[in-house]
Amino acid sequence: MTERALRLGTRRSKLAMAQSGQVAETVSQLTGRPVELVEITTYGDTSREHLAQIGGTGVFVTALRDALLAGEVDFAVHSLKDLPTAKPEDLVLAAVPLREDPRDVLIARDGLTFAELPNGARIGTGSPRRMAQLNAYARNHGMTIETVPIRGNIDTRIGFVHKGELDAVVLAAAGLHRVGRIDEVTDFLSVDTVLPAPGQGALAIECAASNASLTAALAELDDPYTRAAVTAERSLLAALEAGCSAPVGALADLLADGQIVKEMRLRGVVGTTDGSTLVQLSTTGPVPETHDQALALGRELAAEMLAKGAAGLMGERVL
Repeated sequence: MTERALRLGTRRSKLAMAQSGQVAETVSQLTGRPVELVEITTYGDTSREHLAQIGGTGVFVTALRDALLAGEVDFAVHSLKDLPTAKPEDLVLAAVPLREDPRDVLIARDGLTFAELPNGARIGTGSPRRMAQLNAYARNHGMTIETVPIRGNIDTRIGFVHKGELDAVVLAAAGLHRVGRIDEVTDFLSVDTVLPAPGQGALAIECAASNASLTAALAELDDPYTRAAVTAERSLLAALEAGCSAPVGALADLLADGQIVKEMRLRGVVGTTDGSTLVQLSTTGPVPETHDQALALGRELAAEMLAKGAAGLMGERVL
């Protein structure tokens, strides 16, 4: 008798289906079992409100986690940046696979780069984090831009540019890679200009803590360096007490000496959406070897950022 198919819970968007399909293929090869995708609609998919208004935290995740806890699916794939920093006790983050390009990118009319955009250019993004950094960069470089809040899937967002409604939109490189549209990018934004969201470009594979054999099988997909990096980034986010709709950017990367990885650098930024005030700091330390060391790296940088006034920039989330 063949073993029953493993059920993988996924959001219905084209991007979610693409990234879940890639994971399904790998898990099927690893376990020798077929994997079927179970499409689940989340609150974030149906709500027409801007993410900043509906709180961001968990809106794309809760329905998937509920299906996991109810035993309707065996495991779920999330974009790691959508995961709330608090985790349900009955679930385990079984794997964080190798990260895709974490950068943000620009898709602009006429093949323009960010620096080539005309004065007054209208740039669409639903992210306060991107707005804060783009506006700060523009201010510091004598540019005038207008950031316009948008939402919708990749097609919808790029459509604003094709229809001439916006001069450019900012998206995550990883998502465009996964749906095969990276060739439409007109500019890769340096992380020195725009730090990505904590966990951007990484996937999270979650399953029930009680399912030890599946947890062990999925662990084969884990990339320890990616896990350490995103753990540090999310620890910074949690210590700043920010939901994923807050204007926080963070990136941990490895500093290598030749072929030998020596250290991990963590950079963080928080700012007002108009870009008038940014607190941007970085710290470097040994590559974390344990979960607790990665958490500590994030907490230390958050403490320095709070001491420099980051709390006042977090909007109404601060008590």
